[in-house]
Amino acid sequence: MSSQSAERISFDFLPDFPVVVQPSEGRISSDGGLLPLRQFDQGWNYTARMADCLVDPKPDRGQSLLSMLRQRIFGILAGYEDCNDHDTLRDDPVFKRIAGRLPEDKPLASQPTLSRFENLPTPAVLQKLIDFNIATGIERLKQKHGGQLPAWITLDLDATDDPTHGEQQLTLFHGYYGQYQYFPLIISEPTTQHVFVAWLRPGTVHASLGADDDLMRVVNALRKERPDIAIHVRGDAGFGLPRRYEICEENSLTYTFGFSTNARLKTLTEGLMQRAVEEHERTKEKARLFDCFQYQCESWPQARAVIPKAECHAGGTNLRFVVTNLPSAVSAAEGEKIYEDYIQRGESEHRMDELKNGLKMDRLSCHRFMANFFRLLLHTAAMNLLNGARDDKTLPNVVRVGQPCTWRTHVIKVAAVIVQSTRRILVKLAGNWPWWPMYQAVGVRSLNFSCGP
Repeated sequence: MSSQSAERISFDFLPDFPVVVQPSEGRISSDGGLLPLRQFDQGWNYTARMADCLVDPKPDRGQSLLSMLRQRIFGILAGYEDCNDHDTLRDDPVFKRIAGRLPEDKPLASQPTLSRFENLPTPAVLQKLIDFNIATGIERLKQKHGGQLPAWITLDLDATDDPTHGEQQLTLFHGYYGQYQYFPLIISEPTTQHVFVAWLRPGTVHASLGADDDLMRVVNALRKERPDIAIHVRGDAGFGLPRRYEICEENSLTYTFGFSTNARLKTLTEGLMQRAVEEHERTKEKARLFDCFQYQCESWPQARAVIPKAECHAGGTNLRFVVTNLPSAVSAAEGEKIYEDYIQRGESEHRMDELKNGLKMDRLSCHRFMANFFRLLLHTAAMNLLNGARDDKTLPNVVRVGQPCTWRTHVIKVAAVIVQSTRRILVKLAGNWPWWPMYQAVGVRSLNFSCGP
């Protein structure tokens, strides 16, 4: 960054030792912790392959697609979720190195150039990026299971409201949420926390719209790698539709979906709920009882296993149901195990929280729908890169399970002095920085990591 004037500000709250503040003539960045993440990206060959999915019919010789892609993804990780933020980062020495430039090279892309970049993708490019997310998810699964896909995995289906505040295309008013919004569909895998699919949809669609096609896209990619892989699908009642059951059954997928309560089910479980109430009254503790029985709606061609959970506690009663085709659903004890596994899909809601709040996935403020779709995929790519970097037993637990805000405070946000010589680039961090051991651990993890083509 160019040197500023040598003007000083003097503070006199310590009379014997005045505090003098002046701009530094060196190259300083506040995001020195992005460098080990860039090293991890290199070991995975992640952003380079993602950039290969992009096409620019009118290439800007001053700014490559890969450079701009890295600006945006690493900017999102560091908390710079808007293109406007990059106007102040064009000369940042760390961002220049991330983008493949030397600290003294010309500035990076400006906000108008990045906005043009975000408006480049066509439907075909977006499809390639979805396939890239799926392919890298398969790589993560293999890496986590000794180089091959496991025999059994779970896929979680979820939808999340994404409020909008402008004139974006296909942002519509949703009566249930009471807001103008988009309604993205997310498919994730809980052990790697990888987001296989993030699909932007208009604001008023049904929660399950397109889920069948997206699910089978992931299933087919997994079975191409391992034909005998067993896949279990979880989703809330918004995804528990008869056609979804049939899709799973026709394609040899097991499933557990939430199931809406109705009068007939309430009648069938009156005795179960009464027992839960009596147990709570006797013990003064929360009582949870389960059952498992065959149930058939009029629109179903055959009966399916339904598992009720009857709960009573100081706040009242709670009755919930799931429907499943798992062969073990034959008794109340097995029903409880299946239900306990089903509620673990709450892990996918943590991914929503990290995407929406930690990485500002909802900052979809472009006018064009396809540009906002691309933005969603940029935020998803940042999420998957972070998931890969933190998924290692050698890392301190605070960053291994830490959300994006934790990574910023413990790794990313550290002042760094950048010194470029003829032979190397020296990065100097504060000697008394308390999180140096974590930075070191992430650096070693990134240097030792190798995955993907």
